[in-house]
Amino acid sequence: MVDSMEKYTHQEIKLFKRLNSPKKIQDYLDALKINFEQKGDTCYSPRVVIKKRTAHCMEGAMLSAAVLEFHGAEPLVMDLRSEDHDFDHVVAVFKQFGCFGAISKTNHAVLRYREPVYKSVRELAMSYFHEYFDDKGRKTLREYSRAFNLKHFNSLNWRTSEKNLFKIPDYLDEIKHYKILTSRQVRNLRKADAIEIKAGELMEYNRSGKEKAK
Repeated sequence: MVDSMEKYTHQEIKLFKRLNSPKKIQDYLDALKINFEQKGDTCYSPRVVIKKRTAHCMEGAMLSAAVLEFHGAEPLVMDLRSEDHDFDHVVAVFKQFGCFGAISKTNHAVLRYREPVYKSVRELAMSYFHEYFDDKGRKTLREYSRAFNLKHFNSLNWRTSEKNLFKIPDYLDEIKHYKILTSRQVRNLRKADAIEIKAGELMEYNRSGKEKAK
């Protein structure tokens, strides 16, 4: 139950009622422009994302978690941690049929929605491994966090705040993460091949955020 101090508007409730499945939430996220943070770093609440119609992965994960919570689930997110030269990624985690899936906001053709077919959070995280490579083809995913409950930050009114919520990704980065590779496995990794790298360059929106990339 959402804190009594934090109320959704009529329009937000109407939207959330319509987004009554993970698939519909993902479709809504896909329709939002990517937030390139051109005026500086942001961490928008679900309310601000809805107003601005833009989001990056953390913002999309929080909005997805809020909608899932509205329909009775726990508001869970997971951090995927890469090597230092690459970017981390955050997804919303949900469970159906006894299995885990993920809702994801990204500008790329990879690191997207995951069907609820994974028996554990680790299996879910590992489903991103082979797609998680940099522009040189180096596979960079190294760790994943536990599924973190955003209710931990109810005091920040994370669902409806008009302020940036940088404390949330900062804290998410600090919680326990689980390594997925040994040092020997890291040294043994094969780079993504040329066709994979080319596919990874495909983006949904250009840098202006105004038109779909061609």
